[in-house]
Amino acid sequence: MDSDWIPLSVADTAERETQLVQHALLSGHLSSGSMVEAFESVFADFHERKYAVAVSSGMAGAWMALRALGIGPGDEVIASAYSWHHLAHAIVHVGATPVLADIDYWSGCLSPTKAAEKIGPKTRAILVNNCNGHPAAWNEFRALADQHGLSLIEDSSEAIASRYYDDMVGSFGDISIFDLSQPLAISCGEGGMVLTDDARLASELRYLRSHSLADRMSVSVGSRVPLQACLSDIAAAVGIAQLERIYEILARRKQVETLYHQIMQTFEGIKPPYIAEGVTEVHWMLYVVHLGKRFTASARTQLIEDLDDEAVEVAAYSRPLHQQFHYASYGYAKGQLSNTERIADRSLALPFHSFLDEDEIRFVVGTLKDAATNVGAGVPIY
Repeated sequence: MDSDWIPLSVADTAERETQLVQHALLSGHLSSGSMVEAFESVFADFHERKYAVAVSSGMAGAWMALRALGIGPGDEVIASAYSWHHLAHAIVHVGATPVLADIDYWSGCLSPTKAAEKIGPKTRAILVNNCNGHPAAWNEFRALADQHGLSLIEDSSEAIASRYYDDMVGSFGDISIFDLSQPLAISCGEGGMVLTDDARLASELRYLRSHSLADRMSVSVGSRVPLQACLSDIAAAVGIAQLERIYEILARRKQVETLYHQIMQTFEGIKPPYIAEGVTEVHWMLYVVHLGKRFTASARTQLIEDLDDEAVEVAAYSRPLHQQFHYASYGYAKGQLSNTERIADRSLALPFHSFLDEDEIRFVVGTLKDAATNVGAGVPIY
């Protein structure tokens, strides 16, 4: 990539990652092994959970979580259409039916009220996202799940180290799932992690992750047909190093966030990112702004193209699931989830990573301001 280009994300790696990766390379064991076991241990400890299972991706982890909970054909799982899509796709992959509910307008997370309206006789679980780092309303979701006897699955892919009433995300679901790819604060290149406090679920997750060497000649191990979805020791080495450095990484990202907040005040009417009651700490995955109401989805596309011309990578934050072709087969269409559409059509993700400096942020914001004025005929971002 051109050195003058300002990319959407850059992985935060340092000497420690190089040391641990070199250790893995020299060990002669590159597949899932002792480094993965160590990564699972420190990841579980960091989130104060009993068990962690490293997997090849967040979606693979979600598939295994649903299978471990016994969810499949004939079952329904409530989820957000405005989320890390890979996890919601796992509902389809296990043969269950995704039931998409609307989001809270302010936080972007699944709305407890809207989710409650979707509960029916076939509902088995609620898959709740911590949207772009902002924790969901976990007290309400736990009460809702307990009231109806549903499993609560936490999608924490976008929100490592954010806190809700001082408790860290990843600690709320019966099963909690993390993706470990870019642009997340901890990035192993690819990978995921599944957390739980239930020994039975942890055992089943490990069974579903892969065949072990000891099972190669078994005639019964395929009774529940596992994946081959392990994390490599090389990826785990990167993960361990980044978890060791997590507060350093997050502190640098907070500095970038603060600069964005300050410089964004040059937009007339700009509002700071929303922080809900009870949310004690937010670590954003991306710096997302929302365009004014007179902007359309096509106007946002024009902004993306204009900033691309200036060597700035920006992106639409999310294309809602209910507007995607596959989900039309479930009867979803534009116009059904008003808050989701209102936000999704106007959300714009700006470059956000540890290495952005003030001059680059001023350039991004100034370029966006000029492009927004041209496209929106002077309408400010709000």
